[in-house]
Formats: sequence, structure tokens, C-alpha cells
Amino acid sequence: MAAPEVLVDARGHRCPVPTLRLRRALEAAPLGAHVRLLADDPLARIDVPHFVAGAGLILIEQAHDGEVLSFLVEKSVEGSLA
Repeated sequence: MAAPEVLVDARGHRCPVPTLRLRRALEAAPLGAHVRLLADDPLARIDVPHFVAGAGLILIEQAHDGEVLSFLVEKSVEGSLA
């Protein structure tokens, strides 16, 4: 059974807050979990993919609806978030 998707709503916050909230949610999530981040800071387009790549995670989806950015990340590794 797949782990439920965790939603992190960081709309209204400026970077680095959205990325920090994503990191905290991923640290608490079990291996294999999916975490969706919602953000409206344009810098998140750069910061989130950079964080995900650096942490060895998987960016499953990156989308936008108007000003709201959505990132779906899979926690694929345990050690890099410690």
C-alpha cells in the first residue's frame, strides 16, 4: 500500500521558508512517502529543485496554477536529510 501524500502549504512565505518546510516534512515522513509543496514565491522554482537534487530525492512533478507552484517529491533516501 502506498504511503499517503503529505501536503505542505507554504503559500504566503518567501524563500527559504518553503524549502525549509519541505525538508522538515520529508524528515518526518517514512521512506517512500510523497510530499507535495505548494508555494507562491517565484524563487521556489529554483530553490526546491536544487534542494531535491542535492538531497538525492526524486522530483516527481513540478507544476503551476497561476501563481501557485506545486512540487511533488518522493522521499527516496533516508540519510541525506539528517
